[in-house]
Amino acid sequence: MNLVTLLPFIVLIGAMFLMTRSAKKKQQAAAQMRDHMAPGAGVRTIGGMYATVKEVGEDTVTLEVAPGVHAIYAKNSIGAVLEDAEYNRIVHGAGDDLTIDTPVVPDDASSLTLDKDADKGADEAEAPKLDLGKKDEPAAEEPKDGPTEPKGDEPKDGKADGEAGAK
Repeated sequence: MNLVTLLPFIVLIGAMFLMTRSAKKKQQAAAQMRDHMAPGAGVRTIGGMYATVKEVGEDTVTLEVAPGVHAIYAKNSIGAVLEDAEYNRIVHGAGDDLTIDTPVVPDDASSLTLDKDADKGADEAEAPKLDLGKKDEPAAEEPKDGPTEPKGDEPKDGKADGEAGAK
């Protein structure tokens, strides 16, 4: 056989070998991480839940998901064992430094606009403010004569035949 015809097969087999080898290394690292898990460590499950390890069994781990709330998980459902500082930062918000020089975005846009009314007098500066909140729908007004009674064969609830009244 010719070497040129075997070359695609050799490349394919080599690529498969490298992919399975890297996947096997990742699995071994994850298993080693789970084996070194100790009570008191902060963890993140593969579902994204943060908890504290209370007890480690052979195939299971007991996690405290909230104060006094314990749940039993399979060991392979632990996605990462976190450092104490990282766990406290994520779960408790501890260690957040708010003195960073990044600008803070205000809740409203009033501080972002220029004060155009500063050079006007007090009477000119105060323009009526618009209320952009939701308004309640106005109640249906009764006619001046008072409520009207249904006429003839009309039902008192105002529904015609074929309209369901059940909720």
